[in-house]
Amino acid sequence: MNAPAPQSAAATAWDDAAHGWNRHSPLIRSWLSDATASMLDAAGIMPGGRALDVAASAGDQTLDIARRVGASGFVLATDVSPGILRLAADKLRSAGLHHVGFQPADAQALGAEASGFDAAVCRLGLMFCPEPLLALKEVHRALREGGRFGALVFSRPENNPCITITIRTAQSHAGAMAGDPYAPGALLSLGRPGLVEALMQEAGFEAVSVQARSTPFVAARCEDYVDFVRSAGSPVIEMLKPLAAAAREAAWADIARQLDRYTGANGWVGPNELLLCSGVKPITASGQARKSPRPDVVRRKLEVQPPDRGTVTQHDTPPRRMAARHWRENRGLKRGASP
Repeated sequence: MNAPAPQSAAATAWDDAAHGWNRHSPLIRSWLSDATASMLDAAGIMPGGRALDVAASAGDQTLDIARRVGASGFVLATDVSPGILRLAADKLRSAGLHHVGFQPADAQALGAEASGFDAAVCRLGLMFCPEPLLALKEVHRALREGGRFGALVFSRPENNPCITITIRTAQSHAGAMAGDPYAPGALLSLGRPGLVEALMQEAGFEAVSVQARSTPFVAARCEDYVDFVRSAGSPVIEMLKPLAAAAREAAWADIARQLDRYTGANGWVGPNELLLCSGVKPITASGQARKSPRPDVVRRKLEVQPPDRGTVTQHDTPPRRMAARHWRENRGLKRGASP
């Protein structure tokens, strides 16, 4: 039997975590609402526009995008997991937002309409791509000239101690070797300074900007965060899955003990830092940005089908070549584990 393609395996893993992710949507929204609003601003999401939501997950930010573009606009939400997209579709329908299509797709092979979108976003998904440059090129291809892209990814390990503690503790219990946190596909893989800039510029974006944002995860108790990770954090779930039930429980208890250091008078406040990334698809020599097709002309209902293929400071300076070189040298490594 052939081994499954990495992104096919990722789709299965995220399908398994879909309900846990959806169940924690209120907690996720509380954590990411401000950063998400900034991402939508950076992408230039406007009324009447056509927007592409890459790695849409359970549709939290898709809801915000759909409300911004309004009924005269259109949103296409994609994700490698058909299961999680079905939950997103239910969420949008329940909100009475019907100008949204859903299409299972690997971010590295979107198959989206060329030059068909005014804006695109990707919230906490780009770093999971073993080949993020391919994903960025796909987004660039899908945007019209002058279209904008906004994304959120995690920054460096030392500024995300909750993630680092969770991963290292899980690795210890699973008997796994501690890997390179910047390994392609790992949760912190795009946190290396200069790397996102280099990749976005190589993909063809201009006016690239990357800004670090402190985005702490606030919960009433440490256990609430651990429950979120153990029900929705697919990579850690997969890492601990081979263990016997008692050993798994011991691992989660140890993770909770390690993270309890962030419990204080105001509850549990876990430090996290994100990078807000943005760029523009340049206008060609004609000097005219081609408008994407009118939403009322090209909108079509997209049914969720199983995918046919397997997905600080401001840095406005030129990309750091060492960071890009490190990514290329490691692009063939096994995808890192992360929550």
